[in-house]
Amino acid sequence: MESKVSDNLLKILPDDDVLSQCIHCGMCLAVCPTYELTHLERSSPRGRIKLIKAVARHELPITDTFKYEMNFCLDCQACETACPAGVKYGSMVEASRSLISEADSSKLRNKVKRFILNTFIGSKIRLKIAARFFYVYENFGIRKFLYSIGFFKIMPGRLKDLEEMAPIISKTFCDTVLPEIIEPEGAVKYKTAFLTGCLMNVIFSDENIDTVEVLRRMGARIFIPKEQVCCGSLHAHSGEIEYAKKLAKHTIDVFSKGEYDTLVCNSAGCAAFMKEYFHVFKDDPEYAEKARIFSEKVKEFSEFTFQSLPDIKFEKLNEEITYHDPCHLVHTQKISKEPRKILQSIPELKLVEMEESTWCCGSAGIYNIMQIDSSLSLLERKMNHIKETNAKVVVTGNPGCIAQLRFGAKKFNVDVKVVHPATIILASLNKKNSICDLKIM
Repeated sequence: MESKVSDNLLKILPDDDVLSQCIHCGMCLAVCPTYELTHLERSSPRGRIKLIKAVARHELPITDTFKYEMNFCLDCQACETACPAGVKYGSMVEASRSLISEADSSKLRNKVKRFILNTFIGSKIRLKIAARFFYVYENFGIRKFLYSIGFFKIMPGRLKDLEEMAPIISKTFCDTVLPEIIEPEGAVKYKTAFLTGCLMNVIFSDENIDTVEVLRRMGARIFIPKEQVCCGSLHAHSGEIEYAKKLAKHTIDVFSKGEYDTLVCNSAGCAAFMKEYFHVFKDDPEYAEKARIFSEKVKEFSEFTFQSLPDIKFEKLNEEITYHDPCHLVHTQKISKEPRKILQSIPELKLVEMEESTWCCGSAGIYNIMQIDSSLSLLERKMNHIKETNAKVVVTGNPGCIAQLRFGAKKFNVDVKVVHPATIILASLNKKNSICDLKIM
């Protein structure tokens, strides 16, 4: 099925100068997970760039193949790390998803995606209400009862996997327990702000609280605005750029009310997008300068912690761990050595590197929901590499990766705990003998 698109709508795509930067050298092929799955040229970054160029030049309508390939892509941006020409592939594929979303605005699949992202993820109140329903389902016997009567055995495989993939909802949401201003343990060494996020708030509340406590022990005064909502990251990566801009403007406005030098974010995907606000609003006369100032203050948690290592007094932690690089940390933000250096600073903690640590785990925003079969193939590959390390703990700094790897540990029977860097740092600061002393899913 083909869709004809107006010239006005095609302006969503980058201009021809940007699309022509690719020199078709093929360096991206060896690092592209979807090319590895299919070995089809069209499923590689350079193949997709050819498709985008053809659509932009009116040489190709928006075909089903074009739609499929833009959404089959993980947007992991490993190709950007490998690219000798510095092609910004991520912006191309995200613009293409926005184009598809606008062209297919009346399609049921697109309506469902928008409904979930805009109605729930984009609203703190509605997201918390939905999370409470899931919490009741998980903790008041409903899920256990359905398993006991064999309900899920008769479900199609994909739906069964989606149900098993559902992360555990936090008992308490961190935005209800964290005050707007938190003073440090001692003298003020840093003036920071903190993003509680959307899914981080309702699913990874403990990780948020751990992060704030680590910052407090480091001497940070922390500003946590109560009015904050989703930063727009999931929307932007899923083609809903206009709603992402709405959330981004709200984020900029809310955080502008506080005094801080650094906005610390413990979600790799969120930090990556907030650092790009200046690009998102470069042509907006009202928000261009605000966005530039805001983006310059954003630091991912391990990035900030690495710069502040002298202020952390680690205690020994007798554990063997491995590390998974979140895509939007290692490829988008080029942060790789920092989390490793932090972990290696903890006495008696042994870091065992895994094969393909920088390969995507298959989470990729909402990819594991929209492209479940491909996601599971990548997850199985990742879990096999984790198993080969013999480590009992895997550390990673992105909520999607944490949820995906915890699901993978259960599905593929890998005996490993998955933790955020802040949790393992706090375990050391609290003089735990082992990370296994902590209650972690």
